Amino acid sequence: MKAEYINPFLEAARIVIEQVINIRPSTGALGVKDVVFVEKYVWIQIGMTGQMSGDIVFGLHEEVALRLVSAMMGGYHITEMDDMTQSAISELGNMISGNASTMLFNQGVRVDITPPKLMHSASAAAFVPKRALTIPLIMDTIGELDIQVLIA
Repeated sequence: MKAEYINPFLEAARIVIEQVINIRPSTGALGVKDVVFVEKYVWIQIGMTGQMSGDIVFGLHEEVALRLVSAMMGGYHITEMDDMTQSAISELGNMISGNASTMLFNQGVRVDITPPKLMHSASAAAFVPKRALTIPLIMDTIGELDIQVLIA
């Protein structure tokens, strides 16, 4: 697992988040950990095929997801993880991954991404924990978004 795999996703996440909520996120510490699904979390899983294969998983607490979608909606207060909220969070993961795949292509790495798969704790019960390269993005007044790269 190489640290440079996460860089395009980190940079894409910074750019997309700044564009959609007008907050420049800061970066937490890079690490390697087991990805395990915990209660009250939302996970956006995006698969990759091509010269890199594996998954990118974006994880955030449900409260952070609600604040993030509220910011994406121009400050409209979102209070529940309904279909619209889930769609907005999925689209954020899709936008980040699409930008990252373009960055990878420009570096000579061809990858295709799958549509985002949104998971809550209950729907992720069958997920087997895996080791991942991980880095948190900290968004002032919103919370943290964890970027986890599981490359085969």
